[in-house]
Amino acid sequence: MSSSAGAAGGGIGNGGTVNGGISFWFADDGLPVVREPLTGDASADVVIVGGGYTGLWTAYYLKKAAPFLRITVLEQKFCGYGASGRNGGWLYNGVAGRDRYARLHGHEAAVRLQRAMNDTVDEVIRVAAEEGVEADVHKGGVLEVARTPAQLARLKAFHEQELGYGEKDRELYGARETAERIRVADAVGSTWTPHGARLNPAKLVKGLAAAVEALGVTVHEATPVTEIRPKHAVTPYGTVRAPYVLRCTEGFTASLKGQRRTWLPMNSSMIATEPLSDEQWEAIGWSGRETLGDMAHAYMYAQRTADGRIALGGRGVPYRFGSRTDNDGRTQRETVEALRDILVGFFPALAGVRIAHAWSGVLGVPRDWCATVTLDRTTGLGWAGGYVGSGVATTNLAARTLRDLVQQDSGQGGRTGLTDLPWVNHKVRRWEPEPLRWLGVQGMYATYRTADRRETLTHSARSSRLARIADRVAGRN
Repeated sequence: MSSSAGAAGGGIGNGGTVNGGISFWFADDGLPVVREPLTGDASADVVIVGGGYTGLWTAYYLKKAAPFLRITVLEQKFCGYGASGRNGGWLYNGVAGRDRYARLHGHEAAVRLQRAMNDTVDEVIRVAAEEGVEADVHKGGVLEVARTPAQLARLKAFHEQELGYGEKDRELYGARETAERIRVADAVGSTWTPHGARLNPAKLVKGLAAAVEALGVTVHEATPVTEIRPKHAVTPYGTVRAPYVLRCTEGFTASLKGQRRTWLPMNSSMIATEPLSDEQWEAIGWSGRETLGDMAHAYMYAQRTADGRIALGGRGVPYRFGSRTDNDGRTQRETVEALRDILVGFFPALAGVRIAHAWSGVLGVPRDWCATVTLDRTTGLGWAGGYVGSGVATTNLAARTLRDLVQQDSGQGGRTGLTDLPWVNHKVRRWEPEPLRWLGVQGMYATYRTADRRETLTHSARSSRLARIADRVAGRN
């Protein structure tokens, strides 16, 4: 076990697996030295609450656009402690809520949002290169596979839908073409888009934090914000006053005063294998290093890491009662075993591989499952998030949109193509009180897993009716 993982509370689990320690990404690259906390009351032009991708990208673009701005970032632990340092490293063009935005604002508005997301993948890669951030980026696209007749039907429908949103460079493969890219057991088809890349999340967030600081942004870590109100960000060490207070807290939003039911902190868990041998990679294929997903209702996501491992994730314990968050990423043994089963189910040749690391983190889920960007011009309060697990790229687009909204409101700019996107100022109702939301989420994912099992057993080309019921109850359609 690395010393950095041990310092963060990681422990040895079954078979020598490091459990927790924030994530494999931090265990591999090392935990950062924590920056100085706030030492008393302060003032700024913009205060950003949250030192993850959303907050850091927003600080970056605002400071680049208006170098004279005094910008302060407040982070409760250290930059990247949350989802930004624990995710699957999928830099891709998915955005939560696009179909709903098409219904609310028209198809062309949703197409504009999708095009902006396609461009965002390259924007992140461009800025990382420009700022000298080495984040193990490999743009191999995104490959999503189907392993049952029902999954194949959903995959084909998904492929056609993406074409309808203007993604003309997407490709559809049969079983043979899929196997030529990657040998997933029982794969009957796949769809591939070039708008995706693999990266190391912790390296990106650490490099971005350094770039932001080099621009002159003030970053205070170990500084939890307990309350946000107009022109005030309140911490135990003092209050930062600013005309604009931007909430960029994603899965940790529920810890803020008055925000417990705003976004639900959904839990996602991951494992990383030991480095695979050349023979194992030969058995699997995956030479294109695409990010890999599937069309199950309780879906998985994976990448081939720069050092030759497989990092794979999915839902474990989906939600903790009372919107609680985890303890430095520690993960239940049953979840680790379930993820290992998925790994071996996809790649039977890896039955004897050791799981080197397991961890968990939370992502933000709005009640209608739609990502949003908002600036209230009457109060100066803004926020972005609710990415539902698609945040690695979406955070960048959200940050550039927040930049434009702040500049528009302060008279430094006007309307832009980003401020006119359909997710701007979208409003959604709050989650139900406990125990209703705990019961609802637990029941929803139990139903999805049952639906997946039924589809595997029956070989029907129709999606399970149970999954459609779960979607309606969850508010996902």
